[in-house]
Order: sequence, then structure tokens, then C-alpha cells
Amino acid sequence: MAHRWTNDLTHDDVTPHATYVNRRQIMAGVAGLGLAPLAVTSAKAETLEPNDYETITSYNNFYEFGTRKEDPAKHAHRLTTTPWTVTIDGLVDRPGNYAFKDIMDQMTIEERIYRFRCVEAWSMVVPWNGFELKDLLDLAGVKTEAKYVAFETLYRPKEMVGQRYAVLDWPYVEGLRLDEAMHPLTIMATGIYGKDIPKQNGAPVRLVVPWKYGFKSIKSVVKITLTDKEPPTSWNQSGPSEYGFYSNVNPTVDHPRWSQASERTIGGGLFAKRKETLMFNGYEQEVAGLYEGMDLRKFY
Repeated sequence: MAHRWTNDLTHDDVTPHATYVNRRQIMAGVAGLGLAPLAVTSAKAETLEPNDYETITSYNNFYEFGTRKEDPAKHAHRLTTTPWTVTIDGLVDRPGNYAFKDIMDQMTIEERIYRFRCVEAWSMVVPWNGFELKDLLDLAGVKTEAKYVAFETLYRPKEMVGQRYAVLDWPYVEGLRLDEAMHPLTIMATGIYGKDIPKQNGAPVRLVVPWKYGFKSIKSVVKITLTDKEPPTSWNQSGPSEYGFYSNVNPTVDHPRWSQASERTIGGGLFAKRKETLMFNGYEQEVAGLYEGMDLRKFY
């Protein structure tokens, strides 16, 4: 199991959003604005300026609200997020329905700030606040037989208008190997820029796994199941030849329909130069050991 990562950042280290926006307007194009240095990086990872709040909350993949990038911001206001309950079951000592408010009361002291890159065919840098998934799993008590963690998104077609169409087999499901889930970089995000996470970004709580492609970071989580079998995942079920269970950022393995060797940074303008995609999204030093001896072309 990975060593526990210590993050010394606090909410005081985050530039207030209004100040951040003003500085961007005054010093557009000047590097070094925004948050304190990357909380976690590797020798090859770049220190990148975070995207602004407007970009982060208006350019999203959240098919429960539509397949276009602007659809979640347009439709997510319909979602009711209070009250919210996360069911934790399966191979745990204390299964049950955990009220989100109670979870947050437990996690308040441990809540930290993370600055991670999210990658699809494009990338953006998001300053999340949240807590390690490990802390939540420890709260439920993981049994020794558990090998995987399965996740499920809310299914509520009356509010999540994209679920009225058979784009995917709803509800959305995801999964991690247990050692991936317990890694200190794997977080449950509850906010952006110190504010509560917007509905279009996965309110009130979502998974963030920064060395994997963004679709792996399931949003609006209502169920977590510990199991001894590899769980199904939505995109793997939809296109098994295109989307594997692991979904690690690996520039040497192309998607069948496009190259994954480079990426485009959101917010860089229409003619933004593509840049080389980093192995494990720049977190190779921290997570490569999880996959030692595995054929990453087979287990993609």
C-alpha cells in the first residue's frame, strides 16, 4: 500500500477567487498567479496555473445532463443535493447509509486543498478541496477480503435530463482496485476554489483520481461498494475495445480512434499548441509502483 501523503496546504493558501480573477484581468498572460505550488507533482510534471472558475464550471463532461460540454452548466441547476446520502456496503465492517452532512462533520479537520490536472483529449488544472477516499473507507472499515471499490452515481431522470436517453446504461458506475482507492492522491472532492462544488462538476461529492482520464472520476456519488471482484464500469461496458477498466493516462497507448500522445489545454485559445501527454498525467513517480510488472497495453 502507498505511503500516506502529507499535504501542508490549508484554505489560507488559496487565492480568493475574486482576487484571482482581478489579477488575471490585470496581468493576463503572466505566469505564477493563483494557488500555492502544486500540492503533488513529479520530477517531470509542470507547475501549471489553475484554470479560472468560469472555465472549470462551464466546460464539463457530465452525460447525466447532456453530451455537449455546455449542457451540464445549462441543466444541472435542476439537481437536488440536499439532503444527500452515500450508501457504503459490501465487504465493510460498518455498512450503512451515511448522510453527507455527517461525513463532512467527520472530515472537516482533515479537509485539504489539492491542485490536480484533469485530462481527456484536453486538460485543465482544477484546485479541488476535499479529503482522501481512504479516510471515508476507513470510516466504514474495509474487510481484508476486499480487493476493489465500486461506485455509483445518482439515478434521477426527472432532474438529470441526460438520463432520459440511452447514451449509457444508467446509472453511471465506476471502479478502482483497492490499492488505487487507498492511495493518498485519490480524493473525494467537495469543492472548487474553496467554494462548494457546483452541481455541473459533480455536487455534492465526487471522486477525483488525477493519474487517470477524467471519465474515471465519477460524479454525484450515492453508493460505494467494497467487493472481491472487479466491478463493471460504464465506459468499459459501453465500448470495451476502447475503454479499459484501468483508464490510466498512458500516452504510449492510443485510443482506437485517436492518439493520446498529446493534449490541448483548455483556456489557451483557439490556436493553443498541443503539448506532450505525461505518463500517468505527470504522477508517474507517485503511482507507477501500483502497476509494477503489469502489461499496460493489455491492462489499459
